[in-house]
Amino acid sequence: MFGLRDGSGGHDWRSLVVAIGLLATCGCDRRADPQPATTAPEGIRTFTGSWSATGTRQTLSLAPGQQAAVFKVGGSLLLSGEQRPHLGFRAEVIGFSDTLSGVQARSVWTDEQGDKVFSELRGAEMGPGKPITGRFSGGTGRYAGVSGEYSFSWQYLTNNEEGEVSGRVVGLKGWARLGSPLPPTTGGAQ
Repeated sequence: MFGLRDGSGGHDWRSLVVAIGLLATCGCDRRADPQPATTAPEGIRTFTGSWSATGTRQTLSLAPGQQAAVFKVGGSLLLSGEQRPHLGFRAEVIGFSDTLSGVQARSVWTDEQGDKVFSELRGAEMGPGKPITGRFSGGTGRYAGVSGEYSFSWQYLTNNEEGEVSGRVVGLKGWARLGSPLPPTTGGAQ
């Protein structure tokens, strides 16, 4: 069959066994394709994205040049990147901003199945183009135990005296690790 013969005209079974062994080793030892080069270490999923939101803001004027505000906005958040945790969310934010102490807010991202991602937002100062950082603080469903961070800056599209606001984020980027919570933050300004 393989043209392998011993000196007496019969098959050389040892050569046949070696040939079959080599074929089995070469043909059956296929490992699963390696992970793509974009896979981040330790289960980290990097992402970029876009986020537009509308809502309300109430402002209180304080000393000259100082004001405080409470705000609530919500809108669509779309993530991109091969390792993103999910494609789209409904994102809601409620927070407080002050010209002296900056921004502190909380956010909930909800996917189409109702699973949620919670995060804390902070910024040294409020205003268009100022950097804001987010820190994931847990979630529900498939996002239970999520940890990670993200950053962006806010760009107003509408900001009128009646308290209506709309805008979008610029430069949204971050990372997430599903299922391993970060330790809680301590109180006070950071």
